[in-house]
Amino acid sequence: MLDPAKHVKPFVYASATTKALHFSMHEIQSRMALADPFALDLEYTRTMMGFLLLRPEPERIVMVGLGGGSLAKFCHRHLPGASIQVAEINPHVIALRDEFHVPPDDARLQVLHTDGANFVREDTAGADVLIVDGFTTDGLPLRLSSQRFYDDCERLLAADGVLVVNLHCGHRNYATWVERLRRAFDGGVLVVEDGELSNGIVFACKGAALARATPGAVRRPRGLAPAGTQQLVGAFARVSQALKDRSGA
Repeated sequence: MLDPAKHVKPFVYASATTKALHFSMHEIQSRMALADPFALDLEYTRTMMGFLLLRPEPERIVMVGLGGGSLAKFCHRHLPGASIQVAEINPHVIALRDEFHVPPDDARLQVLHTDGANFVREDTAGADVLIVDGFTTDGLPLRLSSQRFYDDCERLLAADGVLVVNLHCGHRNYATWVERLRRAFDGGVLVVEDGELSNGIVFACKGAALARATPGAVRRPRGLAPAGTQQLVGAFARVSQALKDRSGA
């Protein structure tokens, strides 16, 4: 499965202000603002960072899917207390990391050429946050959306850990995927739309992570560098509102 010949080569489309990663012209996998390569340019990526309201000081973040590296770059720059490991199955995606300003591997960042489902199943180090945003030309693969995979995600997470999953709202299997996540996490699930009505971001919480999150005025999460906060104000507001709706407050 790791054979390069078995994976579609993505291509890069550049405009005057952005650079985007595509498998086809119909869908953007990742987009980078040329004026600020480390900013989160797509709304759904900012929404995914809402996990900081549920787990504000993660020490280990595991990601499945590199894409253009938007989330990996942001976490590496703005969460200095966290180490980040990224599992990416497509070698052609990894080959473009310099094109999208993904920093070289260091003591806090590792990009691994490996099957994300296997990595999650076999990892024994645990994670405070697990981010799953892995798509192919055919959409979300079964290996990253099966009940077994979500059960493996729950096992990997440390106590009070958070799984963050990007799903396409309009897909016919959307409700099935959310139900699998509810089953794996004993109902501890918060679903937040990304603000563009195309992505549903699911925060699946282990232990008391969701129960102890209280809606209200949003403050900068501990562990997040001040420079990263301004980008996430809108996303934090959406997550806070979803928490409020869930609690009936």
